[in-house]
Amino acid sequence: MITVRRARTITAPRSRIRAFGLRTRLLAAFLLVAAVSAGTTSALTYREARNALLKTTQDTAVATFREQVQQTGFGLPVIQREGLEEVLRDLARKGKPRPWVVFAEYGSFRASSGENPVSTVITPQLRRAAQANPYGGFERVVKDGVPYLTIAMPTVFKTGPYSTLPSGLVLYAVMRMTDEQINVDALLTAARDGALPGLAVALVPGLIAARSVLRPVRELRRAARSMGSGRLDTRIAVRGTDELADLAATFNESAAQLEDSVQELREAEARARRFASDVSHELRTPLAGMLAVTEVLDEDADHLDADTARAVRLVSAETGKLAVLVEDLMEISRFDARAAELNADEVDVAEAIRKTLQNRHWTEDDRVHAELPAGIRARLDPRRFDVVIANLVGNALRHGGAPVTVGLRTGERPKGTPVLITVVTDRGPGIRPESIPYIFDRFYKADAARTRSAGSGLGLAITQENVRLHGGTIRAGNRPDGGAVFTVEIPLDTGGLTA
Repeated sequence: MITVRRARTITAPRSRIRAFGLRTRLLAAFLLVAAVSAGTTSALTYREARNALLKTTQDTAVATFREQVQQTGFGLPVIQREGLEEVLRDLARKGKPRPWVVFAEYGSFRASSGENPVSTVITPQLRRAAQANPYGGFERVVKDGVPYLTIAMPTVFKTGPYSTLPSGLVLYAVMRMTDEQINVDALLTAARDGALPGLAVALVPGLIAARSVLRPVRELRRAARSMGSGRLDTRIAVRGTDELADLAATFNESAAQLEDSVQELREAEARARRFASDVSHELRTPLAGMLAVTEVLDEDADHLDADTARAVRLVSAETGKLAVLVEDLMEISRFDARAAELNADEVDVAEAIRKTLQNRHWTEDDRVHAELPAGIRARLDPRRFDVVIANLVGNALRHGGAPVTVGLRTGERPKGTPVLITVVTDRGPGIRPESIPYIFDRFYKADAARTRSAGSGLGLAITQENVRLHGGTIRAGNRPDGGAVFTVEIPLDTGGLTA
């Protein structure tokens, strides 16, 4: 038996009864074994008792009839019926264990101790056995539902110490076995009635056995569920030396190793987040100065010689990319630290998207088309939703092909939750199928040959985090006629969600 020792409180889940669960199967197996055992024992007991009862009656009747026939003298050939019937009645009165009806057959001559000279229960098989065997034979017969014992005994002449000669006279004894049948039926009833209570009694130890097996299994399940919810300090108290105790010990060893590994990973992750955050913070101040200098240099680049102007513009562009990377690293570190907050407000979604496109001057040419129906309002964080649209459209312009289309509509999830659906499509080559599962990973490059990216490599990852912060989902795919498509679904009312 094993019990769970928890360092933290574990709420036991509500017990659910399964039609074919382990408890049901254990009880069924236990009852099946008990039923087979009880049935086999009852059947064997019934058979042995029945055979003993019938054999005792049968042996007594056969031995008595043989002895009486051997001790009775018969005058042959048989001529007078009255004298033979009197002998037959005398034999019938001496029948054991109860009186017989005795019949005699001598050629075509028939006589009996009863009213009818011929019996209807003596079979041709018994007659043939009597003719073939000088010691006679017997047979149990059921006639009209009544059981009979029929015995055939031929009379013989002794021609020597060990030789006999059949006389032709055959005697038959017919005895009803009604009492034996009553006793056999009583045995059958007793065996059946004894087996049924046995099964009911067997149910109790079956329940106890199932409980003793299932209790540690349920506790192990609760411990595993507790660990799955993040409580890695859950352990199981090991008691006993059986297989379940071995399982508990193995579980504890695995849990300890897992806790150590997870703790190491958490510490490494915390160090990595702290490093990225510290580096980003330390770079912001010098980058701010570098950006100011590069802006001045950009203004004077036209007055410099060609090589110097090219170098100045290159430094300015790379400094701008580095500044974007630093800002993105700081943003992603806030998500990792669970410090990102959602400041939701009710906004006109079409107007918010239109402002995003105008602020980046994407509406001044035909590169971006917007299909924005009016009247759609939702609770959004305007700044984060601006980042989502800007990153998706910017990614489509850099890696896809113009024109880029931004679509807006409403819909419902399968459970009936109304959602805001924003779709960004382009006319480029699309996303390779093997890259779609990883498209939102940090620094993932869909084109392995592309060593540098025009962006920071974190845009789509930040986009996904912002969508999740709104309680929504984002999917990437390809249009049937070519081009990538990104679909964002956000509940129309986020309910003030925070990270």
